[in-house]
Amino acid sequence: MRLDGFGLFVNDMATMVRFYRDVLGFEIKESENAGNVYLVKDGTLFLLFRRKDFEKMTSAKYEYVKGNNGHFEIALYVDTFEEVDLEYEKAIAHGAVSVLAPTTEPWGQRTCYIADPEGNLVEIGSWNKPYEEKDK
Repeated sequence: MRLDGFGLFVNDMATMVRFYRDVLGFEIKESENAGNVYLVKDGTLFLLFRRKDFEKMTSAKYEYVKGNNGHFEIALYVDTFEEVDLEYEKAIAHGAVSVLAPTTEPWGQRTCYIADPEGNLVEIGSWNKPYEEKDK
């Protein structure tokens, strides 16, 4: 068994698709009006599944967190500290909610957190070197 990807259950598919595609650079595979949408970022599958369609498929109702939630984060890496700041400003300008402005942490990573339009946390961080070298 291998990890194929991960997904989010969403209310407003079109808004979420536009955010992940246009703001964070995910490659879209379907129309933003589909019941489930496959996006790809750096070879990783990212699925958006409309909540009401999932509930219909499973014949069940689910409880969803409202507002910013801390159940998980999506972590994105950029090569430089400057890119952290630039991507943060770009995301905020396009409707993301600031959770933590760019900060250089005591352990040497520059990081920030935003929330997508439905409150899911997204981290943008860097060790100020290309991803392939970050563990060296």
